[in-house]
Amino acid sequence: MSGYHSFPIALAAGIKLLILDVDGVLTRGDIIMDEAGEESKAFNVRDGHGIKMLQRAGIDLAILTGRSSSVVAHRARELGFKYVVQGSLRKAEGLERLFAESGLNGSDCAYMGDDIVDLPAMAPCRLTLAPADAHLSVLKRVDWVSDYAGGAGAVRQACEGLILAAGRWPEVVQTPYAVSPADCGWPQHV
Repeated sequence: MSGYHSFPIALAAGIKLLILDVDGVLTRGDIIMDEAGEESKAFNVRDGHGIKMLQRAGIDLAILTGRSSSVVAHRARELGFKYVVQGSLRKAEGLERLFAESGLNGSDCAYMGDDIVDLPAMAPCRLTLAPADAHLSVLKRVDWVSDYAGGAGAVRQACEGLILAAGRWPEVVQTPYAVSPADCGWPQHV
């Protein structure tokens, strides 16, 4: 069953914060460095639009990543992420920092990760999500797996599912773009 037909709408209802890993979720996971050690990353523009629509639906976003990168900081500012925690090698500790900054707890949060380092931070969250190409150990433990790989539409699909679960599709997507959930691949019953 595809991610469109298996998204846990009831579990996702009421989510206030979507927490995203970067490498392998917001990107394909490639780290490109030039000879001077300068890093670059490729982000998916449709994922970015999904993030902006999710914000219009009233759901905040956070980045929680083990690496530190000025590229990530720039992209987070550009997209308006409310919270950014970089350099968190122990992601459960980074999650606690996010909870302290936001005043939220795990029952308010969804987390999308792709590798075993994400599992400790996923555990307290109400809803756990993964790209299609996540590590097998993650795929076995999450509530939902996207049809798309990291950096290739997984975040967009998750954002659309959260918008549907929040009941905000009509004003965030339908009215401004004349696009129904079915037009985007979602089943009629959502």
